[in-house]
Amino acid sequence: MRNREGYRINWKLKLSMLAILLLIFESAGYAQKTKVACVGNSVTFGYHIEQRETNSYPAQLQALLGEDYEVGNFGKSGATLLRKGHRPYMEQEEFQDAVAFQPDILIVSLGLNDTDPRNWPNYSDDFIEDYSALLESFRKADGSMPEIWIGRMTPIFQTHPRFNSGTRDWFWQIQATIEQVARNWNARLIDWHTPLHARPDLFPDALHPTKEGATMMAKLAYQHITGDFGGLKVASVFSDHMVLQRDALIPIWGTANRGERITVQFNDISIEVETGFDGKWEVELPSMQWGGPYALTIKTETKQITIKDVMLGDVWLCSGQSNMAFKVKQSNRGSEALNQVLPDNIRLMNYHPLAETNNTSWDSITLQRVNELEYLSGKWELANNQSVADFSAIGWYFGTQLEQELNVPIGLIQLAVGGSPTEAWIDRKTLEHHPQLVNMLYDWQNNDHTMQWCRERGGVNIQGAKSAFQRHPYQPAYLYESGISKIEGLAIKGILWYQGESNAHNVELHEVLFPTMVQSWRDGWNQPDLPILFAQLSSLNRPSWPHFRDSQRRLAQQLPHVSMVVTSDWGNKTDVHPKNKYPVAERFANTALREVYGENDVPFGNVEIESVNAGKDRIEIVFNHTQKLQTADGEKIKELEVAGEDGIFHPADATLKRNTLVIKTDNKSVNAIRYAWKPYSQANLTNENGTPVSTFRIDAPFDSKTK
Repeated sequence: MRNREGYRINWKLKLSMLAILLLIFESAGYAQKTKVACVGNSVTFGYHIEQRETNSYPAQLQALLGEDYEVGNFGKSGATLLRKGHRPYMEQEEFQDAVAFQPDILIVSLGLNDTDPRNWPNYSDDFIEDYSALLESFRKADGSMPEIWIGRMTPIFQTHPRFNSGTRDWFWQIQATIEQVARNWNARLIDWHTPLHARPDLFPDALHPTKEGATMMAKLAYQHITGDFGGLKVASVFSDHMVLQRDALIPIWGTANRGERITVQFNDISIEVETGFDGKWEVELPSMQWGGPYALTIKTETKQITIKDVMLGDVWLCSGQSNMAFKVKQSNRGSEALNQVLPDNIRLMNYHPLAETNNTSWDSITLQRVNELEYLSGKWELANNQSVADFSAIGWYFGTQLEQELNVPIGLIQLAVGGSPTEAWIDRKTLEHHPQLVNMLYDWQNNDHTMQWCRERGGVNIQGAKSAFQRHPYQPAYLYESGISKIEGLAIKGILWYQGESNAHNVELHEVLFPTMVQSWRDGWNQPDLPILFAQLSSLNRPSWPHFRDSQRRLAQQLPHVSMVVTSDWGNKTDVHPKNKYPVAERFANTALREVYGENDVPFGNVEIESVNAGKDRIEIVFNHTQKLQTADGEKIKELEVAGEDGIFHPADATLKRNTLVIKTDNKSVNAIRYAWKPYSQANLTNENGTPVSTFRIDAPFDSKTK
């Protein structure tokens, strides 16, 4: 008995000692860890990053994941995915080490070096098979595979020496092929590209991210591995007092932890959705009639967000530069507007700039926040004296007239930046792939494509920057990335646009820029017929403006679902910011009512040329949107000119016959006609509603019988 009892005591002692040893091993870091292998090229390796051993993305990922994980950096600079490429990853020592590491989680980020002309043009057909071979190499002895994450390639920017010669195009072909591989393997994607593509300041050599860029990559990897995306959040465009678009599908979106069930409730509608592997969720509420107020509730099992006082109505975006940003309190009728009872049916979201683009140098904190795309911020507000006073005068007057006419809630979003050029509002990928506009991305401060004033003013704002890659709101793509991308996808009724002053130096370039921006926005909203109403530049003593106004006139006639309102009669000889915004807003409102809402009994904001006809002794110019042409002052027609074969213009007389301008000519001496061709125009031809005839220059046709 004693022996048996002693045996029992010894066995218990051994078990206790084993438990103690296990605790000692665990406390000493010998517990089994989850192994994460980061396979890739120089971006994974941390090329050009100071102290890359601690600052590369795998090293920063290790710090985020903590001691329960072991992260291995198996990046090889210059490596290709293609096995026939110039440096195949599968032939490198790092590949052998990665396989021997026996990872539980595998993150692969390859493809950048395959854009080399030695690789993709020759061996693109092998890419899927070679990627599959790489992944298959990590199959374990028991037949299992690690958890596979495939990274979309980080960006290659336009200053890369091979960008225009092929890399740009091959990059996107490879990107699409990588996504095909992920589908084939039922693997999960990490989208390195989208957030980093908006941060060229983090890629000094156009290819390799800085430490800050690696931090963004590490955070993304951590979120995808753990599924921790910070809990339930809704996109910033959704807030109390907002207006949702009536009579249209209503997208609501945000982020949450992976796999969380999201319930969205609104106006007796309830929709559930599960958060994706990328932490994103989106629902689409059905079309609803106007009304409110309602509560929009978004919830999970552990958290609820309630957005209160939500109306259903019409949402309009008011965008452009300083004439759109011109405030109600600065306008001629500002005091009158603010002393009236303000309608509670109008809601405002004013995206305020972090710093005005005036003639001052920005401090280091502002410069850093500009780089981080934190230049614009705003939330929905009720119409009160403060919010209205600081809101766009054109936007506010437009909204009040719509609300009075339609008797539905109106939501107005102001996203306008003084001095901003058109190119700043176009998405980067569109600019990169445009054969002409790609040139605007290069060294914008010394680039003649950008107006000199913009370059000079931007230079003043960022003169204190320490980085040569400091960003600015006038930089191509910046305002799209820091502003439009925040609201893109929100259901809206249409867009008001007042801009052009900062592109009037190059009419021909703007004729490319403006249609490109229109298409960029329509693509982003997935709304091919999205109505866009824009203001023609007014009268001002700047020499190029007649050409620019005529160009705008032609663009309005060429682009579908785009309408122009004439503003030349409300200009100022020396002030680029005329204060009387109400008449311009009225024309915007009437044009919207007519063109967007189908109310044909209201005046159009433009009197357009319908046809030009030549007779034996006359040229007749027929206009639409008018029953009776007239002169505003009852005097004879001013600023009408004709030119003969010598191309020199001289004043001309004409008569009016209902909607037709008749120019008498005894022979074929008239080759061209122009009207209101002065920078500060006092031309007086209008329709019966007082809407001016636009500046125009046209070639004169000949009557075939007199040739």
